[in-house]
Amino acid sequence: MLKLRRIKGVSPPHRKHTQNSPVEVLPVPKRVEIPMLMHSGKPAIPVVKPGEYVKVGQLIGELSGTISSPVHSSVSGTVKEVRTHDRVTGQKAESIIIESDGLQIHHEDLKPHPVSTLQEFLDAVRDSGAVGLGGAGFPAAPKLAIKNLDELDYILINGAECEPYVTSDTRTMVADTEHVVDGVRLLQQFMKPRKKIVICIEDNKPNAIEAMREGFKNDDYVEVRVLPTLYPQGERKVLVYNVTGRIVPEGARLADVGCLVSNCTTITVFSRYIKRGIPLISKVITVDGPIVRNPKNVLAPIGTPIWELFEFCGGFTAEPGRILAGGPMMGIALPDLEVPVIKTTNAILADVVENKNKIRETVCIKCGRCLNVCPMSLMPPNIETAYHLKDTDEMKKLKINMCVECGSCAYICPAKRPLVQAIQLSKQILWETKK
Repeated sequence: MLKLRRIKGVSPPHRKHTQNSPVEVLPVPKRVEIPMLMHSGKPAIPVVKPGEYVKVGQLIGELSGTISSPVHSSVSGTVKEVRTHDRVTGQKAESIIIESDGLQIHHEDLKPHPVSTLQEFLDAVRDSGAVGLGGAGFPAAPKLAIKNLDELDYILINGAECEPYVTSDTRTMVADTEHVVDGVRLLQQFMKPRKKIVICIEDNKPNAIEAMREGFKNDDYVEVRVLPTLYPQGERKVLVYNVTGRIVPEGARLADVGCLVSNCTTITVFSRYIKRGIPLISKVITVDGPIVRNPKNVLAPIGTPIWELFEFCGGFTAEPGRILAGGPMMGIALPDLEVPVIKTTNAILADVVENKNKIRETVCIKCGRCLNVCPMSLMPPNIETAYHLKDTDEMKKLKINMCVECGSCAYICPAKRPLVQAIQLSKQILWETKK
């Protein structure tokens, strides 16, 4: 019998304020900015020009390679500009600015796309614009196109949503159960895992658990697995281990151990496209944080500036000092409120900046807490030392590429060491050395 390691992680406050809040629809914005790069891989190529009239669901950015994803208009209106820089990073990446007419006229090509073969299914997944909506953003079609399909044992549907505050996946499972079930059935029909499909949900989401159990009742092939609430439960390698007991080696893919993980919201995208013809043009987003007046789950068109989401939620109770896209553990700090909603936006959080004296960095006290909570059983302090020494051989020995950058080590560190940043920079050094 396989002997499992102790499950590791941390338990930050849940703060799932909005998990019982019905999704509210944001009014159509007057203007959207839709980036061509909203995923891992190559950006889409714009196929419209300023002055053109576009409709909802119309293709405005086509694939530029195998690891790419098409982009569709989220509003009807006139293309005003094709911007050539990314608002967040400042790097060269095109975005299409559309002035909405408020009519939301749907494009004529929005019709069901029935599929009967694996290739037709993969083509539909690609054309839907689906990417990993759990945060990674990897295009869904090439992820599903695994070579060793006959060795696939498990498909894990990730509904863990372990980050504090974030409840958009939870609301998808509760309010859009139909498309979650349809998405699972499509994976079952065309991917045919040898053992089973497992819906993975943490035990602090009772409504989602109930909805999924009802959706798959009397189905022995699909299991709803209730997992303990422990961050980073939803990280794909951690999830594979905690559910199947299989360890993904360094440099290996999930498929190499007979597993595939897909986010629960991602499967609703290609399900909706195949059934109704609607591509990925809007997102359910959790709008929350200590200074948001009325936290909500909001359905917003892709490209909506985030200030409109906060305004829809009643604005702020204090001057915001930090805006995060995503959860507080792995979210990205945004430069301003004009940043648009993109495909991978699952939450927008607003907070004040803490007193810097309270989070002052001190020397490592060798307490070992970070080692005890690391889900990958790595040694963060040693990696930090190797980074400062620029010792690439030691970095390799410490297997820094196994790090999932969940932030558990930094969260638990009493000395407030910037461990995650050191690991990220170490990975960059190794990558540059390899090149």
